[in-house]
Amino acid sequence: MTKKVELTLACGDYEIIRALKEGVVKPDGIELTILTEMDSTTRHWRFLRNGEFDVAEVSLSSYMAAKTRGLPFDAIPVFLHRRFRHGFIFTNTAAGIREPKDLIGRKVGVKSYQVTASLWLRGLLESEYGVPHQSIDWYSELDEDVDFKLPAGLKLHKIGEDKSIEQMLVDGEIDALLHPDLIAPIKKRDPRVGRLFPDYKAEEIVYYERTGIFPIMHVMGIRPEIVERHPWVPINLYIAFEEAKQIAMKRMENPRIVPLAWYREAWEEQQAIMGDDPWAYGLEGQNARTLETVIGYAHQQGLIDRKVAPSELFLDISQGRKRGDKHRV
Repeated sequence: MTKKVELTLACGDYEIIRALKEGVVKPDGIELTILTEMDSTTRHWRFLRNGEFDVAEVSLSSYMAAKTRGLPFDAIPVFLHRRFRHGFIFTNTAAGIREPKDLIGRKVGVKSYQVTASLWLRGLLESEYGVPHQSIDWYSELDEDVDFKLPAGLKLHKIGEDKSIEQMLVDGEIDALLHPDLIAPIKKRDPRVGRLFPDYKAEEIVYYERTGIFPIMHVMGIRPEIVERHPWVPINLYIAFEEAKQIAMKRMENPRIVPLAWYREAWEEQQAIMGDDPWAYGLEGQNARTLETVIGYAHQQGLIDRKVAPSELFLDISQGRKRGDKHRV
């Protein structure tokens, strides 16, 4: 039997990696042990701080901070997680925040300053709505994935371990919260908490139709020693991820597999607005503009000390793209 390279892969349990997880797609020459039980925060920390996995889905913002500081990480342009973010600006309903500019001078929480969702939201608030990130008094809950020097003029406070950033919002200790996830008070319909954009979907559609940007949250990190030892691994992994995604997209066309009454209508709406493959991998087309935008935000907000081209952040998988196109289902 031909010996394969054994690698650990840590990522979310997504439909677009199902074929990899179930072994329907097998990366050529690679034997994967796939770990999907961790939450994102834990996975990012264990990869970036502890180097526990060979390959891992990781926060784009933290990866950029690590890569531009010369820390030993590489990545391939596989984007398992994207999300529009207008619906993740939460407010204390008694704070009198009715529009984005009402956030100026306020106390606003973040899970951590470096979280990709917060990076995108600060960038959107500044570039789209005229809310400078340095006009806000920031409060963070968690330690950063990658250490960085606070830029001059940034007001950032770490809350105590006995506090919760969500509870601080409910209690009015902060006025608003930028969060990567749907917070408990919203799920519980707590009247003390609302959204800055009640009709956030409409806001997101307008943003996409004007910019073509579907925000990238995570990239696929890989340890450099793997690449040095086996330079063919990134391309073969990329081909496998692409093939698994194509299988998933074909499967998801069938409305019978999802217990939602209007699922097919949602699928068709996505196609009408965003085209056939809004989850595209690689650095071509709109992905280039999306990455250039978020790199600009990261530089503006002090997470990276210089603007870089997207190609500086990712390994070259151009040959994998050519071959991967032939594997489309």
